[in-house]
Amino acid sequence: MKAIIYGGSGMVGQAVLRECLRDAAVEKILLIGRSASGVRDAKVSQMVLKDMTDYSGVTGQLGGCDACFFCLGVTSAGKKEAEYRRVTYDFTLAAARALAAENAGMTFIYVSGVGTDSSEKGRSMWARVKGATENALLAMPFRAAYMFRPGYIQPLHGIKSKTSWYAAMYAVVKPLYPALRGVFGRKYFTTTEELGRAMLCAAKRGDEKRVVEGEAIAEMAKC
Repeated sequence: MKAIIYGGSGMVGQAVLRECLRDAAVEKILLIGRSASGVRDAKVSQMVLKDMTDYSGVTGQLGGCDACFFCLGVTSAGKKEAEYRRVTYDFTLAAARALAAENAGMTFIYVSGVGTDSSEKGRSMWARVKGATENALLAMPFRAAYMFRPGYIQPLHGIKSKTSWYAAMYAVVKPLYPALRGVFGRKYFTTTEELGRAMLCAAKRGDEKRVVEGEAIAEMAKC
């Protein structure tokens, strides 16, 4: 399997990268982002795109890929809808169109979030934009597309958030995580390891569910 990962330096991107590096079935990994990462591994190559909506300079370089894990994203806090939509919708769809043009048999996996609004009509700005992004991806001509909607994600194995206040929150919650998951269940709580495994399992084996959230993430990670 040849995999592409967007947002490989983010928390979810680090999670799926870890699982891909550990899995012998994944032979090559291409990291795509706006800057180079510090990852050094024989499996890994990198592509830097300064404009994440313009693929004209890399036409013909994205073929032969089996799966794309799109983990690139930003928080909506403090952002107007147009700004948030540019990163969340425009960047994602530009990548999907470029990849679909060269990889008809690809599986595209998008990391969304619990509470995403598939109707695109709700009051929550971020949920509407995420919903529009999911709907557009599900209509793309991929072999399969999966929308992952995790809730709270506890980082494991040294994985850290690049956002300082997120990192501080995770450090505080870490000792409470087992109790919180015990009370609220797997619907709202997962780990980077579980999410990364579930995403890779979806790419390798497929699933009937196209929108994956809550307990389905935990079950899929067992493949």
